[in-house]
Amino acid sequence: MGRGRLTAGEPTVVLDGYSYLECPRWRDGRLWVSDFYTNQVVATDCRGTTEVVAEVPGQPSGLGFLPDGRALIVSMRDHRILVRSGSGGLSEHADLSGAVTGVLNDMIVDERGRAYVGNFGFDLMGGAALRYTTLTRVDPDGTVSTVAEDLGFPNGMVILDGGVLVVAETFAGRLTAFDIDEDGGLRNRRVWAQFGEAPQTEDVGEAVQRLQVAPDGICADAEGAIWVADAVGSRVIRVREGGEIIDEIAPGTGVFACMLGGDDGRTLFLCAAPSFPEHERRPVREAQLLAVHVDVPHAGLP
Repeated sequence: MGRGRLTAGEPTVVLDGYSYLECPRWRDGRLWVSDFYTNQVVATDCRGTTEVVAEVPGQPSGLGFLPDGRALIVSMRDHRILVRSGSGGLSEHADLSGAVTGVLNDMIVDERGRAYVGNFGFDLMGGAALRYTTLTRVDPDGTVSTVAEDLGFPNGMVILDGGVLVVAETFAGRLTAFDIDEDGGLRNRRVWAQFGEAPQTEDVGEAVQRLQVAPDGICADAEGAIWVADAVGSRVIRVREGGEIIDEIAPGTGVFACMLGGDDGRTLFLCAAPSFPEHERRPVREAQLLAVHVDVPHAGLP
């Protein structure tokens, strides 16, 4: 597997003292990231300057940017997508309450401003039975449509060159690809990478034990490979289409999202924390944003 082949050193700490960081996005010289349990979206230049760019009482998650530069922010618990004005104010972009069965999750926004949004599908933190769920598209005018069904906890997403959407199905242990139609519809569903058999159980604890890889946040590079945060493996792995793991970075703590950025696109940012359950993360401030240099730069979206 060639561990370390792409890395130029051990991960360094960019930010610490947060609750649970997710959905990192590099934009105009800064990394934006959501901190679940402080209800904040923060942006850092990675050189010591950090700004709270949004306060989201409904718990922020997925982030993206419209063609005009305004940020879209997932508000998880009230099933809304918020839009941030240039002056920093927040307003409703879309309400997904009628289209989803669980709290909202990650999101990707394409070059036309169409947002693809996942949801939990069941009460993960409350101990409910595992249920598969849908992927929702929000058009620039706020119109909400269901574009895919039967997904095992749709999580991080990338859009590869050529208009291919890849979504991480955390509880199915796979990355699933779709071709994006001109109108934003999804077709030609196929498995991009499968990591062992998908657990055939409704018990979340059993599913976690059976997963070889639990893909969470993902990002793509210029060689067409995808970096995958493995939520059960305390690592990020670099994967080729077909499922070959060609590199990994294991920083000694849990990793739940990743993003390539920096001035040359070769800084791999890792959202790290000791674990993911809400009751363990909410009362403490142990989450970190880590960074490590890699050889192949960012490509695609986000």
